[in-house]
Amino acid sequence: MSALRRYGGSAAAVLAAGLVFLVPFAFILLTAVKDRRQAARLDFSWPTGFHAWDNLVQVVTARNWMVVTAFVNSTILTVGAVTLLVILGAMVGFVLQRRSTRWTGLVNFLVLAGLMMPPAVVPTIWLLQGLGLFGTLHGLVLIEVAYHLSFCILLYRAFIATIPRELDEAAIIDGARPLAIFFRVILPLLWPVTVTVIVVQSVAIFNDFVNPLYYLPGNKNATVQLTLYNFQSQYNTSYNLLFMDIVLITIPPLLVFLFLNRQIVAGMTAGAVKG
Repeated sequence: MSALRRYGGSAAAVLAAGLVFLVPFAFILLTAVKDRRQAARLDFSWPTGFHAWDNLVQVVTARNWMVVTAFVNSTILTVGAVTLLVILGAMVGFVLQRRSTRWTGLVNFLVLAGLMMPPAVVPTIWLLQGLGLFGTLHGLVLIEVAYHLSFCILLYRAFIATIPRELDEAAIIDGARPLAIFFRVILPLLWPVTVTVIVVQSVAIFNDFVNPLYYLPGNKNATVQLTLYNFQSQYNTSYNLLFMDIVLITIPPLLVFLFLNRQIVAGMTAGAVKG
């Protein structure tokens, strides 16, 4: 009876979580392999025929291979933004943790404000237009960095707090300059939290729908999330193609979480364990 009480709640929670995540995913997969008429019913029924390959070909070739272009754009956007987030987040977190100046309080306030304040779309568009970056991939890279940098700084700063200052002092005695201390001593020790930042931010930026919609107009700049509009219109929607596109978009983040799940957990808990 005690074992039932101990594990019954956990088993119920796992079952409920499985239903919440697996049932919608099963609905997406079933709809993606149906023909257009059966998919339009939007019911949880077994397909009368499997049209996975036909739907896949139509999705990939739609609007002059727009999905392929979107995957390339999303990859460039994700790699560029995450690279800057890792470098800038680690460097700012290191300085805030190791050096205390009269500006530290203001910088901490700005970092927290970056987490709490909602993005201002119209002023941001004006700024990008003034800089000649509106509607460009590198402009959106800077937007993604600005929106996600505060979280990365806090994560890196908390982890750096667990690294002994004696390592910095030993490097200084050996004649190392500040940049050498960071890149040769501190940065290699940040690998667990860096993996977490890479995975979490990569999935968030790759799946971002709102920012590309606002700041990256034009079919040639489309990202994977915006390709969902290919199969929707005001009066008609091809749900079989729409859900097949959702399956294609879901595969990369799903693979990342499946193969890097342990590294994500380790990075999130490493600082607490060391502390």
